[in-house]
Amino acid sequence: MTVTRTVSQRRMTRKTRRLWLVLSCLACFAVATALVLNAFSSSIVFFMAPSQVLKTPPAPDRVIRLGGMVVAGSLRRTVQGQSPVNLFQVTDGQAAIEVRFEGILPDLFREGQSVVALGTWVPGKDFAASEVLAKHDETYMPREVAEALQRSGKWDPRFGKPPSAESWNTMTRNEAQASRANSGSPLP
Repeated sequence: MTVTRTVSQRRMTRKTRRLWLVLSCLACFAVATALVLNAFSSSIVFFMAPSQVLKTPPAPDRVIRLGGMVVAGSLRRTVQGQSPVNLFQVTDGQAAIEVRFEGILPDLFREGQSVVALGTWVPGKDFAASEVLAKHDETYMPREVAEALQRSGKWDPRFGKPPSAESWNTMTRNEAQASRANSGSPLP
């Protein structure tokens, strides 16, 4: 027994072809959007304050910007092979994180002043900075650092400008280590 099909069953109608065309265009658009979003998410660098890093640690391979004030008295310089190694602590007033930077620090880098370090952090180890950015004059403070100071309660914009470098010199290395010990992070 042979089955015969009608002409309308064998051919696609104009409406069906249009539907397939629209669906294939939407599928291509979805794939392109997914690829673009994936590319963006892998290159985004988030800003975090030390208390945020200790509270919700980023993935060990995730590059972040760590911002805060350099703790007065925490800078230690050594030489490893031919390259200088700088160790210092960055704080937001609530917690402090030890930063390790191999290379020459910017000329404007000072203890008690704001800094942003780009790098990775593994819990229980130092923050490995690949780049350190210092402020460019005595009145500048990165927006992210100012916001971190606001969140920590160290500065309220209703009462004037962010704290100056001199006011941060009152925070000693011992106070920063005590805040780090209270957060459960090992001391350097």
